[in-house]
Amino acid sequence: MMYSKIIGTGSYLPEKILTNSDLESIVDTSDSWIRSRTGIEQRHIAAESEMASDLAVNACHKAMESADIGADEIDLIIVATTTPDMIFPSTACILQNKLGIQGCPAFDVQAVCSGFIYALATADMFIRAGRCRTALVVGTEIYSRILDWNDRSTCVLFGDGAGAVLITKCDQPGILSSHLHANGSHYTTLALPGSISRGKIKGNPFITMDGNTVFKFAVKVMEEIVHEALAENNLQISDISWLIPHQANIRIIQSTAKKLGISMDKVVTTIAKHGNTSAASIPLALDIAVRDERIRPDQYVLLEGVGGGFTWGAVLIRW
Repeated sequence: MMYSKIIGTGSYLPEKILTNSDLESIVDTSDSWIRSRTGIEQRHIAAESEMASDLAVNACHKAMESADIGADEIDLIIVATTTPDMIFPSTACILQNKLGIQGCPAFDVQAVCSGFIYALATADMFIRAGRCRTALVVGTEIYSRILDWNDRSTCVLFGDGAGAVLITKCDQPGILSSHLHANGSHYTTLALPGSISRGKIKGNPFITMDGNTVFKFAVKVMEEIVHEALAENNLQISDISWLIPHQANIRIIQSTAKKLGISMDKVVTTIAKHGNTSAASIPLALDIAVRDERIRPDQYVLLEGVGGGFTWGAVLIRW
């Protein structure tokens, strides 16, 4: 039987750092207010010249280096992003060109903060079906450009960044299972409702969010999806070495861990330094935990995310 396995990780954060103290001069907020409600201390902000594909390129080069994989060995590119370089072509095609890769399929996935989970699951299915051998899966976001910097309920939450993984065909299971869900009845709860029509912006071009509803829904489904993944693989909570959730809010993460009965010592968190980087948050956290050697061979690692739509999902890995 054919499986897929992660063989390389990489990440990139823009140089500019925006601290909570910096935000105090921009919007009516405070460092203590942000920390107590979100767990965020700072976030990275892309330079004006940087696009989502540029952030992705840097993350991809690090992933390719760690895997010792050349561009000519990649035969699938999937990019998860809510903030593409342009409406079309896809950011994946732009990234393909910047990496000097030709001919292989390249496309974007839009599932907001669950985007990387959706993209990784899709790449895994391509490999299991024998349609590719080595896939590059990326989450990249520049949320700083879709925030209303006068809205303290949203502008304090998000940051910019990119993370990437390389997965390849393997005889032994790496990715054990993936679990994807959506409930479109909540599409207005977390959204960017604006659009472009006849050369003009139509509607609100900034993120809107019902924070209380998002919080309650996220905690509920992030608990449920973990149990779903464990049940399919006949595992227990105690078998999980590392839980890597979407980095939306430290209180969501803590509440989920408490409901699952898992110690926060086994949860990878990066939100304090990154903020919510949407589709980039899980691969960013994964790369950090791999590089500091918290994640080791034969451990069970569970990735999970929830995002606007609502979408949610999980990928269970035997590292």
